[in-house]
Amino acid sequence: MPYLETAVEIAREAGALVAHHFERRLPFQTKGEFDLVTEADHASEKLIVERLRSHFPSHAIVAEEGGGHQSASSYCWYVDPLDGTTNFAHSFPMFNVTLGLAHAGEMIAGVVYDPIRQELFTAERGSGAWLNNRRIRVSSAAHLNLSLAATGFPSRKRHHNVNIHFYYQAAMASHGVRRTGSAALDLAYVACGRLDYFWEFGLKPWDMAAGTLLVQEAGGRVSDMIGAPHAIAASDHLLADNAFLHAEVLELFAEIFRGHLRVPLPPVG
Repeated sequence: MPYLETAVEIAREAGALVAHHFERRLPFQTKGEFDLVTEADHASEKLIVERLRSHFPSHAIVAEEGGGHQSASSYCWYVDPLDGTTNFAHSFPMFNVTLGLAHAGEMIAGVVYDPIRQELFTAERGSGAWLNNRRIRVSSAAHLNLSLAATGFPSRKRHHNVNIHFYYQAAMASHGVRRTGSAALDLAYVACGRLDYFWEFGLKPWDMAAGTLLVQEAGGRVSDMIGAPHAIAASDHLLADNAFLHAEVLELFAEIFRGHLRVPLPPVG
């Protein structure tokens, strides 16, 4: 079945819709105190779900804004119609459309499409990872002190999130840590070598489904932050890297989980 080809067509169509809304600078609403949602989120999700149901009527669909489709099928699509909504709502051009397909719990196809840069990242299980039809590979950075990383922070309950400790220690041990506001693009950037590793707590399946497959098919490694196998629908945290750094990053994270900080936070004032 042409799963990837169909996902690419749908992602491009949804991306064009999102880009059109971006130019109009539409107002946004909030889901809770900080989570944002826009007209573009809903319009993109409606389009994607309709197209998927037309092509694959028996497949399950899990979509961020709740417009999915329940099914007992062993095939399940994970859809983020607009990953990076906060960026989008503030006219910060770092967002994408992403679709990932799992079969019996294993990711088999994924697309991350950035409509502003017109960059299309694709992967299919066993067939490699690609950017605009060009084969991509993870970076060759072999030591943490030569790396560039990315992470993210939650919108909701951010005061309970411990990631600031990981952010600071990783930043002190490397060339820096970026916070782009788009997990799918961060993962795609690990896959093509623009970033050396990415981690985050509390991601949803639609945030990372396609991106984790991209990293694996580009030669990288994916686990949770303590090194256990990562499960799209069950793991509380994620580490994706170029494979060369995996053990060293896990060692740093293990220290932080134990409460040991290599570099204390500086005092204020």
